[in-house]
Amino acid sequence: MHPAAASAPVAPSFFEGFEERFIDGPDGPILCRIGGEGPPLVLLHGYPQTSAMWHAVAADLARDYRVICMDLRGYGRSVKPASAPDHAPNSKRAMAGDVIALMDALGHDRFLVGAHDRGARVAHRLAADHPDRVRALAILDIAPTREMYRDGDSAFAHRYWHWYWLTLPHPFPETLIGVDPAFFWLSKSMGWAAKPAPFVQQALDEYLTCFDDPALIHCACEDYRAAASIDIAHDDADPTKLPMPLLTLWGEEGAIEAHFDCLALWRERAEDVTGWALPGGHFLAEECPDDVIAAWREFFANAPAP
Repeated sequence: MHPAAASAPVAPSFFEGFEERFIDGPDGPILCRIGGEGPPLVLLHGYPQTSAMWHAVAADLARDYRVICMDLRGYGRSVKPASAPDHAPNSKRAMAGDVIALMDALGHDRFLVGAHDRGARVAHRLAADHPDRVRALAILDIAPTREMYRDGDSAFAHRYWHWYWLTLPHPFPETLIGVDPAFFWLSKSMGWAAKPAPFVQQALDEYLTCFDDPALIHCACEDYRAAASIDIAHDDADPTKLPMPLLTLWGEEGAIEAHFDCLALWRERAEDVTGWALPGGHFLAEECPDDVIAAWREFFANAPAP
């Protein structure tokens, strides 16, 4: 166990009844946790986490859905692709392609999507590139990437400095993070949470263990470099609004609430948008899982038919 995780609270259950499986993606293996039976629901994690972030909601949702929690490429135990000058291997389009490959391998033509943070940006591109595959999209604590860069002011930049700092050319951020990855991870992530101890021991151990990998640190920086460049180019080239229902939830104590009109920005990008703030910070699935479960259950129950 990572020493920094030893004092975290222990979850009484952690993906009980779920199997772990590696499935071949276009550029290498993708780790997923699979549990439950019913309509397929894929869950996409955020930075700097892994699929472990869904531990508090996955078991409940698996009572009525086949829940697939995947580690995004570049993160966790999934493939760490070689980078390229245009950052395309870590673009949201490439990550969305992994989701399609995963769901094809599992035999799911149409599916529901729940996503947080960077995973929600992947989900946005997934829904834009493959609207016939996504029945409904529920996202946590983001506004659209292009519009956040467009509308972010100096106060936002100060609070979300990593959005800019991680995009600096290799190897500057990678080198500094690599000196003490756990210090960076804990300092950054604890500042986003509204609760003093939002992470359980099992999840925190996985986060810190996985983050102690130069290849992951580089891929995570490439994720942000892609977001500030090729991802925006993809958004600009695709003016069509998302046709499927979209539910956006964000933290009352987080940066989205403080700096953006989340509903208005998503209504620039999607036709059917609902949402509201939840009592928490950035890590809603771990800070207030019961609220997320309740909102998602009602939303997914009313999704268009498969």
